[in-house]
Amino acid sequence: MKRTEQAGQGGLKRCEWALGDPALLEYHDVEWGVPEHDDRKLFEFLVLEGVQAGLSWLTVLKKRENYRRAFDGFDPERISRYDSRKVRSLLADVGIIRNRAKIAAAIGNANAFLAVQKEFGSFDAYIWRFAGDGPKPSRRRTLRQIPARTKESDRMSEALKGRGFKFVGSTISYAYMQAVGMVNDHLTYCFRSNPRADNRDRPGPRGVDRR
Repeated sequence: MKRTEQAGQGGLKRCEWALGDPALLEYHDVEWGVPEHDDRKLFEFLVLEGVQAGLSWLTVLKKRENYRRAFDGFDPERISRYDSRKVRSLLADVGIIRNRAKIAAAIGNANAFLAVQKEFGSFDAYIWRFAGDGPKPSRRRTLRQIPARTKESDRMSEALKGRGFKFVGSTISYAYMQAVGMVNDHLTYCFRSNPRADNRDRPGPRGVDRR
């Protein structure tokens, strides 16, 4: 793809995957790769990345507002209390992905999420341990250079599974790391490849889960 074809709104050069739909463009420009430390948002992405399994991110992105409505604004405490009646309601909701296993995973993950919060003080304090020194300026020049998984996502996936989380395989975990800014995979020509540091760009605690 030529550089001229990579320029989107405003003439800025962007990662080519973001140019196919306005929703992708906005997500790319505003959220993807920005370090996120708010627990509610971290949980939201945990649910959405799990929902994406077997689907395109655009499919999930277009249903995001429906998910926020259906899942009580991604409040993990409320979701952890969902009963069979609520599950039946979700399975009948055409605005979301009506997959029983993924709905069950969201509920189970809410419980696991709350347990992590209780142990570490916040989910942020726990999950950012897998980012090492935090996000660095991207060195990827093409989409082919972006990995599907890394040794960091392998460790994160194994640790999350050990704590009872579902739909957190290494590939999903790496997509999660990209989404919440634990890694920066904007391509080098993209205007977001080395975002100016601000309060949201401060990496969280370091280390890895040894359990």
